[in-house]
Amino acid sequence: MTDKENWYVLKKPEIVPSPALLIYPDRVRNNIDLMIRIAGNVKRLRPHVKTHKLPKLVALQRSCGIKKFKCSTIAEAEMTAENGGEDILLAYQPVGPHIERFFQLKRVFPDVSFSVLVDCPEILGKLTLAAEKFNMSVDLYVDIDNGMHRTGIGASNGAFELVREILSISAVRFAGLHVYDGHIHESDPNLREKECNRDFQSVEVLIRKLKELGIEVPNLVAGGTPTFPIHAKFQQRELSPGTPLLWDLGYSSSYADLEFQHAAVLLSRVVSRPQGESLTLDLGYKAVSADKPHPRVSFFGIESYTVLNQSEEHLVIHPAEETGLTVGDAVYGIPVHICPTVALYDDAYIVRNHDIIDTWKIIARKRILAI
Repeated sequence: MTDKENWYVLKKPEIVPSPALLIYPDRVRNNIDLMIRIAGNVKRLRPHVKTHKLPKLVALQRSCGIKKFKCSTIAEAEMTAENGGEDILLAYQPVGPHIERFFQLKRVFPDVSFSVLVDCPEILGKLTLAAEKFNMSVDLYVDIDNGMHRTGIGASNGAFELVREILSISAVRFAGLHVYDGHIHESDPNLREKECNRDFQSVEVLIRKLKELGIEVPNLVAGGTPTFPIHAKFQQRELSPGTPLLWDLGYSSSYADLEFQHAAVLLSRVVSRPQGESLTLDLGYKAVSADKPHPRVSFFGIESYTVLNQSEEHLVIHPAEETGLTVGDAVYGIPVHICPTVALYDDAYIVRNHDIIDTWKIIARKRILAI
């Protein structure tokens, strides 16, 4: 990886203990501005906070006019509410004690509009009982499975009946449909658009079927990051990208049409050169997400390398060419998958003009905050 401007380099790397997560807020702001331009209207955006889990980045988005957010955990929703989020969708069907925790959120933040996903009659029944117990109504999005087969109910296989059941219950409200098409990974933007539109046809059929009975779909939250610009062409759809705020190597190498900037960097150091040619870095799988195959990081200044070993605290690599790095030298890299990597750190070091200007607590990496 090359970068003529060396935008990622710290003037004083010696003050930062490694491994460390560095975030560059000016680049984050550029990414937010690009998200807004693609959306065409800031009101259509409902960005996912799971990528960054940071109060300051929620606040930065609020300063740009973004009021709606999507979350995966109660902790993320709580953090977002505490930092100005006005309309928060818990995009994860609650089970077990999370059902009551969701209603506790509503009680603690009465001025925030909370909604939640549902994809089966069983959880609808439990949410209804909780709503009656707490004497609160609850807004429900029906989670549609249009091809990913991870969560949701088929648009043509039960969704219609689930919407009708929601409408028959006074303690709950039908807030709309949630359609996450995370199964679409096509790099070619034209082919990706064809896949996205093809898989969305069943959703459009469902919407027409509901309208024939006089049932309007109040909101339609669609897509993730790869299909973000495609759904943006349809004005009735809300957009919920998350990764664009920080960006990562997995997306930048797969989706050249999405021109977001890398805004998060891992700072590592050479801790040993046991065989002369190999480098041992303090970047084990406790410091970078191990959910992707190697190589999991692209290092600035190391064009190509082979991974010899990765363990909890160490990453041993064999560069294709001599790097000139010695023990103690700083090494900077972009992870393939930033979202789970952020969750490995308690703090992020904030960089502007090559200087550390602040340290931000990654609050919502915790599963439980106050609620």
